[in-house]
Amino acid sequence: MKKNLFKFVFLSGIIILLTLKSVCYGQNVKNTQKITAKPVMDILHLFTSKDVPDLGSSETKVEPFKPEVFSVPENLPGNGLAQHPMLYFGECYNILFLINKGKIIWTYQTGGGCEYDDVWLLSNGNILFSRMQYIAVVTPKKEVVWRYDAPKGTEIHGCQPIGLDKVLFAQNGIPARLMVYNIKTNSIEIQHNLPTDSANVHAQFRRIRITEKGTYLVPFLTLDKVIEYDKNFNEIWRYNISSPWAAIRLRNGNTLITDEREILTREVNPKGETVWELRPGDLPEKYRFINTQSCTRLANGNTIICSRGENGKGPQLVEVTPDKKVVWVLWDWKNLGPATAVQILDEPGFPENPGALEH
Repeated sequence: MKKNLFKFVFLSGIIILLTLKSVCYGQNVKNTQKITAKPVMDILHLFTSKDVPDLGSSETKVEPFKPEVFSVPENLPGNGLAQHPMLYFGECYNILFLINKGKIIWTYQTGGGCEYDDVWLLSNGNILFSRMQYIAVVTPKKEVVWRYDAPKGTEIHGCQPIGLDKVLFAQNGIPARLMVYNIKTNSIEIQHNLPTDSANVHAQFRRIRITEKGTYLVPFLTLDKVIEYDKNFNEIWRYNISSPWAAIRLRNGNTLITDEREILTREVNPKGETVWELRPGDLPEKYRFINTQSCTRLANGNTIICSRGENGKGPQLVEVTPDKKVVWVLWDWKNLGPATAVQILDEPGFPENPGALEH
């Protein structure tokens, strides 16, 4: 009897241990999938489907870009257009470019004028972008499923998805406002005035971001500062810097800021201490970017600088390692225009989840 009881307890213990191990393994696999999932790569086929028109009914054709300079230095680092799958666009050349395996697989055109500033490919295949006069969401079939027009006297230069149903943006104006719009209910959920002493509406704000913790990171382009607000719009962090065009809260807790006037990208810690910085002069002369507005930090620690390139005189994208080694230079004025923003599509994470991408 005691022998049978011992055997029962022993076998039960083994079963429990195996079950716990299985559960833990399953959790580890699940967590790994969360970290490594690249959802937008799984929907790229939607953009090459036979029912995608060459020019959709919502598009307005754009004249080809004509740079002043077409010459390209030889033996540039990296693989040109094939380096990364990406969503690409730039100021005043109003074509969205979707690029995969070194080829432009899809475009979307919005006519003349200026200017594109921010763009996101979401995990459901829709693309959210800002175009100064409006923000819109367009499908792979080039159907506009949502659009918010900037009221007269205002401009919109940045946007960020919050899930698949909400959009964060700054509306430049008098007054300027931070807003969260619910696409599903077609209503404004949050509207808060932003302080500004600039009567120059155009220059007030470019990008603002909501962080993973739900705080708002606001670069004041003309007031030379970046301020972080909590959900009740109490100031909780500040960093003074010349003409901050964009600011990203990194997963390590630091903030990556683009200074348009000084042509630099700087990473600062919560204490405001500089932990990394990149200027054109840090790079070999033939790889130097001429100007910059935004950047993207990759999961491998590399940083991609976006540049308007001064009409072909310089590169559009430059990727550097943490120790400032240049691993990729995109200098392709034959196929593309200036670079204001780029989203690298094989980065892990759901773009619509704040903090998932350092973009």
